[in-house]
Amino acid sequence: MSDPLERIAAALERLSPPPGRVPDFAGSDAFVWHVKPDRLEPVDEINRVALPLLVGIDRARDILLENTLQFARGLPANNALLWGARGMGKSSLVKAVHAEVLARGTPLKLVEMQREDLPSVGRLLNMLRGTKARFLLFCDDLSFSHDDEHYKSLKAVLDGGIEGRPKNVILYATSNRRHLMPRDMIENERSTAINPSEAVEEKVSLSDRFGLWLGFHPCGQDEYLAMIRGYCDAYGVEIDEATLRAEAIEWQATRGARSGRVAWQYFTDLAGRRGVVI
Repeated sequence: MSDPLERIAAALERLSPPPGRVPDFAGSDAFVWHVKPDRLEPVDEINRVALPLLVGIDRARDILLENTLQFARGLPANNALLWGARGMGKSSLVKAVHAEVLARGTPLKLVEMQREDLPSVGRLLNMLRGTKARFLLFCDDLSFSHDDEHYKSLKAVLDGGIEGRPKNVILYATSNRRHLMPRDMIENERSTAINPSEAVEEKVSLSDRFGLWLGFHPCGQDEYLAMIRGYCDAYGVEIDEATLRAEAIEWQATRGARSGRVAWQYFTDLAGRRGVVI
């Protein structure tokens, strides 16, 4: 039987693991944050589309690209919240902007973090703090329910804590909700609180800490068709306008939605039928 002290030490180490090892940041442009144990896993190939293929979000594209370039060049820049309609390219834009910054010869590391791992964000920031590289911390599909305390951890990234956010880290998050919480929850807390004006201030103030808000709204039919035509031209899929229009409109009707995601799904089906690898 092993020494009881050794077993106790092993148990304590499992409860409070040692700080994660800082990876070789020169080896990759993107990493995924994992916990238990803490580590940054390099990503060999990022799943993304080219920036010119993102149609109908020109203003958001230009603003986010300029903000990201400022940060990558060591200039002041804001944390950004991309909110709005599902499937309209919020996460795709973040990844495409990162690629564009790299293409312009400006180093920038992309670090993806899952919402459920937010309590570990302090440990991640300590790992990134003090390194020479600059990091775009990306949290996709961010939202909170009434009993979710994870939002408190996020404040450390935005502007909270004694140490504050490392100067070499910026946060971009995407959400379907402008205030990161359901509207019915906001109204319920206001109606049942002694002081309605303060009932949800703590949680709503989280979205206020993002200096840059970019809204994404449902696309029109012309934009939807333009997205598909852009994909066809980029990947060499030949189809006449009448056929594309008829098939694409039928496809969106069967899905009950029209968005960038639906456009890509139709194009994937089209490319497969035409024998084109994408």
